[in-house]
Amino acid sequence: MQSSPTLALVGRPNVGKSTLFNRLTRRRDALVADIPGLTRDRRYGRAQLDGARFTLIDTGGLLGDAGELTTVLEAQANQALEEADGILLLVDARDGLTSKDTEIAQRLRRLGKRLLLVVNKMDGANEAEVLAEFAVLGFGDVAYVSAAHGRGMGELRTWLLTQQWYDEEPEAAGAAVDDSDANQPERIKVAVVGRPNVGKSTLINRLLGEERQVVFDAPGTTRDAIAIPFERGDDRYVLIDTAGVRRKGRVEGIAEKFSVVKALQAMEEAHVVILVMDGTEGVVDQDLHLLSYAAESGNGVLIAVNKWDGLSRDARARVNNTLDRKLGFAPWIPVLHISALHGSGVGLLLDDVKRIYVAGALDVGATLLTKLLGRLVTSHPPPSVRNRQIKLRFAHKAGEHPPRIAIHGNQTKSLPASYIRYLENGFREALRLVGNPVMLELKTSVNPYSGKKNELTRRQRIRRRRVIGHRRK
Repeated sequence: MQSSPTLALVGRPNVGKSTLFNRLTRRRDALVADIPGLTRDRRYGRAQLDGARFTLIDTGGLLGDAGELTTVLEAQANQALEEADGILLLVDARDGLTSKDTEIAQRLRRLGKRLLLVVNKMDGANEAEVLAEFAVLGFGDVAYVSAAHGRGMGELRTWLLTQQWYDEEPEAAGAAVDDSDANQPERIKVAVVGRPNVGKSTLINRLLGEERQVVFDAPGTTRDAIAIPFERGDDRYVLIDTAGVRRKGRVEGIAEKFSVVKALQAMEEAHVVILVMDGTEGVVDQDLHLLSYAAESGNGVLIAVNKWDGLSRDARARVNNTLDRKLGFAPWIPVLHISALHGSGVGLLLDDVKRIYVAGALDVGATLLTKLLGRLVTSHPPPSVRNRQIKLRFAHKAGEHPPRIAIHGNQTKSLPASYIRYLENGFREALRLVGNPVMLELKTSVNPYSGKKNELTRRQRIRRRRVIGHRRK
């Protein structure tokens, strides 16, 4: 069964590859800003054009400024070119033809793959001059577009649909993708977050078993949130590598601000968050801020203390003591000690992720939850309010990921915060909801007679007048 054709979007930095990626996938996944070199890792997406499906790979810019990081980024782009069935070479109509464009075109021709020249940013450009300038590249297939405004996308769509990618038509090749993915269990979304340069991308690569993410010994290498589907046995995951999140006062530039927003959005969408800490730096306040945000978002949470193999026995003891002291507000969060670079402890991460995910589904019935509520109330009754005892009658499941439990009773809004925490901890311990915050929804029974005046019958009114008259005598 054929898979959908794979297309790599390549070109110099800042020619609009990510903008075209977003346009074709009809999403806003790729981070876009007027800054060269913003995309660094390979990003995969799915485009559907008139029934045909294509897999797109957004890449970093080729032939950027010289440097070790540029070499790493080009290795990512080369990997995308190897995987691709076709290539979209993007150039900038406003900049005109450059020597780097010519060099990239020559390199791509040697690959012997289907190649389309996409002249982007045509809005406001002199079409006649642009046609003459890029004609010297000798491409037979050219599309003139404005990815930002959707201009010229028909030419690009026609080229994609008329190519004979396999022995069968593109529609048949694309249709096979959804068939192979149908009736599959939900993918567990796992966001890997942390401060810059703590080893998030290294951990992703170790879990995947390949150099999928750019790893460089400098903070801020990852700029965007990259979602990577993969399987482990019968379990299906989506790993989301995020940009490092620094303190608010140290965030610089619009690109980093958007990167932080993407990281926070990834945390909200994930089932489980792996917070990566740098064991050599210990536990810092920003780690706790990220941890608090993840817990408040309702995520399952797991802490991975990285670079553990480089710590002495005394340093390990200090880190553990600090974690015990500072995690008092969330003792339910498991902590693993790993080395993403060498792989020690990494094999246990996904086991814990799956355990947290299964617990977050809260697969229990109302009968069991009501029994547990009764035991908790019997062990520690709620306080009285205005000389009236708060009564908690029954409980049932209200949602999952995070586990939400609805508790019905009277005067539930008067329960103190300390008693609500007691109930949360009691449910978590009894149901073994490791790594999950427990959300309680307190519902007060409605009194149907509240605010209603009791209307007397005619016979009652006559009797009332008789009683009042008798008292007056």
